Amino acid sequence: MTAPVRIDGVSHRFEAFEALRDIRLDIAAGEYVTLLGPSGCGKTTLLSVLGGFVDPTEGRVLIGGRDVTRLAPARRPTTTVFQDYALFPHMTLRDNVGFGLRMAGQGRRVRHARAHEMLALVGLETAADKRPHALSGGQRQRVALARALAVDPEVLLLDEPLGALDLALRRSMQDELKTIQRKIGTTFIHVTHDQEEAMAIADRIVVMNRGRIEDEGPPARIYRAPRSLFAAAFMGETNRVPARATGTALETPFGTLPHRGPAGEATLCLRPEAIGPAPGGLALGPARVRDAAFFGTHCRVHVLPDAAPGLTLIAHLPPGELPAPGDLLHLNAATDPLTVFAME
Repeated sequence: MTAPVRIDGVSHRFEAFEALRDIRLDIAAGEYVTLLGPSGCGKTTLLSVLGGFVDPTEGRVLIGGRDVTRLAPARRPTTTVFQDYALFPHMTLRDNVGFGLRMAGQGRRVRHARAHEMLALVGLETAADKRPHALSGGQRQRVALARALAVDPEVLLLDEPLGALDLALRRSMQDELKTIQRKIGTTFIHVTHDQEEAMAIADRIVVMNRGRIEDEGPPARIYRAPRSLFAAAFMGETNRVPARATGTALETPFGTLPHRGPAGEATLCLRPEAIGPAPGGLALGPARVRDAAFFGTHCRVHVLPDAAPGLTLIAHLPPGELPAPGDLLHLNAATDPLTVFAME
């Protein structure tokens, strides 16, 4: 089963602190959405509102067109996967996965059959008689996912489920989550502060900051053409170049670019991978290497451009040759798309 979700003007306050401010968001049935943002931005509070663990101060939550705002968690068509797994250590994996069905009054044969089906879905069909302590962190997270899916929720809520895993396991589980979601078609809403994780798994990313939505859209659009300076900075490294807009052009320390927009002080954002030796775009001119590090797929280099004293740029250069501190490079920046924000 799956269902759309509507968050209609949700706000929430913890005494004087406003954790959520007029959140409005429609999530399609079967969509994989990530709520992304720094600690304290409101993403976990919003997930708690969706799960029924927190009552919003204002607004409504609708699932499948039904107002569930004041329903208890057990009465909602949602289940939640937590970062700490929350498995029962004394139970077998079969009984852990079937626990929700047991609470719903399902008979032993039915819940065992469903538990085996869900364990097979997450690749643990031969481990039904094991207990959680015999599993790795990634395997325990798979069991938690199987348990949440066993009750056939319309919406699955994931609260930083991969945060406790190492990098290799985290990437493996990202792939598995995406594959499982596509297979079963359930609406997934996933909280994370990891930008790479959000881009790897989501159909749509919702960037949050200070209790409100800064930007939302497909990962590629959010990364390449963010709608706010905060979203641009949070969605990975970016170089902020001071500029001035004239209405028809953008004046930068490196030259002038055509640009239509309000006149005034502005910031041009350039991703590190947009900067390199290839010709075209905006000529940055000679730049002295401050330091460089090899990252496998690229060299991450800090450079000091002659044209902008005091400005340090980050460039991701080809991995073939690591430049040395003091080397002089001649660099250009791709400016498609041109990402410019007016200074407030």
